[in-house]
Amino acid sequence: MDKIAKAAYACAMADLPATRFLDPRTPPHVATLTLIVAAGAMSMNVFLPALPAMSTHFAVDYRVMQLSVALYLAMNGLLQIVVGPISDRFGRRPVILWSFTLFLLATLGCILAPNVQIFLAFRMGQAVIVGGMAISRAAIRDIHPPDQAASMLGYVTMGMSVVPMIGPAFGGILDQSFGWQSVFWMQLILGAAVFALAWRDMGETFTRREGGFAAQFREYPELLLSPRFWGYCLAAAFASGAFFAYLGGAPFVASEIYGMDSATMGIYFGAPALGYFLGNYLSGRYAVRAGVNSMIAWGGVVSTVGMVLSLAIFYAGFATAEVFFGFMTVVGVGNGLVLPSANAGMLSVRPQLAGSASGLGGAIMIGGGAALSAFTGWLLTPETGAFPLIWIMLLSSAASILAIWGVVRRERRL
Repeated sequence: MDKIAKAAYACAMADLPATRFLDPRTPPHVATLTLIVAAGAMSMNVFLPALPAMSTHFAVDYRVMQLSVALYLAMNGLLQIVVGPISDRFGRRPVILWSFTLFLLATLGCILAPNVQIFLAFRMGQAVIVGGMAISRAAIRDIHPPDQAASMLGYVTMGMSVVPMIGPAFGGILDQSFGWQSVFWMQLILGAAVFALAWRDMGETFTRREGGFAAQFREYPELLLSPRFWGYCLAAAFASGAFFAYLGGAPFVASEIYGMDSATMGIYFGAPALGYFLGNYLSGRYAVRAGVNSMIAWGGVVSTVGMVLSLAIFYAGFATAEVFFGFMTVVGVGNGLVLPSANAGMLSVRPQLAGSASGLGGAIMIGGGAALSAFTGWLLTPETGAFPLIWIMLLSSAASILAIWGVVRRERRL
């Protein structure tokens, strides 16, 4: 039955028309997918330099405002479980368009929130943008086989990595010049622009199937009981866990330990995205030649070595902001190598359930990241310095190597 399903999937891919830009009857252009993913990345970190001003505005402790990161990631993870199966049932296009519609409403709610409780509720609502991020990955897998999908994901995420690279810098400048609400106005305007582009260019890439959700869920055990699927999921989760820990802890390190203002913090905060851009470029160029497992393994090694060197320099007494943020670039390179191939690997286990695999894998990845983000924020104090954050990032990066080693070892036995 599996061979029949794969043959049917191959036929479905062959039946897709050639891409024509701004033609919703054809598969989306790579630029459209890149901007859809970039919108989600922008929502994740563009407002971080404004956290100190937001805590002052709402008259709450800084750690309360840090919940806007952890709660967003937690909701993001939960939603990925839902959007994947929905897109496997009803298609990729409607999920992406509805995700952006609800994101725009939640962003407006953040701007108008009268207190921190309502702000955090709408901030959680912004996580619905994950529909665009998760389903864009599934759309790429609909169109391309695994190694080519890894290469394409590398180029897509290379393009979108520019946003988290420059987003915090713009967020910091807007916060200083016009107040923290201006950062969310920027999200609203850019989100509306990407919605309009998706409406005109996001053609359907998935063939809807009969049978409803009951028939779809009967196919899940093959996905959920696959050691390969879990190996790729955990490799992605641990690699990205280092970055999500950074999201939760770096604003505190920058503002409370190194005394940076929001504009300066925004410039420094883009360090991992600079490395991520390079890692994505290498993934796009070499994933087909090297294979997904090798790319994941090397990415894990790069991130782990970077954190070991950072920790050694800190213990040697050179705990400067330049050292801290400089080595975050190395972690970005590692993530840029790991994530495109890990995502392509998990989506290739059961191609007919690519949307569900993307959603479940993303839920595991983001859910773990939410926990690490909250845990890191709880551990950091002016007395501890950046040490707890660096240790968490080191251990998480090393765990990604163990996860892909398990996949490689199993494949060698087979």
